[in-house]
Amino acid sequence: MKELVEVIAKALVDHPDEVVVTQTENNKGITVELHVAKEDMGKVIGKQGRIAKAIRSVVKAAASRDDQNVMVEIV
Repeated sequence: MKELVEVIAKALVDHPDEVVVTQTENNKGITVELHVAKEDMGKVIGKQGRIAKAIRSVVKAAASRDDQNVMVEIV
């Protein structure tokens, strides 16, 4: 899941070298944290959070194939 979020985020931002994705696992599932440059935050979130919601939907669909629970947090 980490690689999927990283590929999507790098395609959206102006500074792809500043994209950092971390993945942690706990008893509730997998948490993926996305860190981008301050000036790219709006591009990742989108108007009214539409792009962020789309990223979460794609990751959730990919995770459902493996029967996993994944949360994406944009920090």
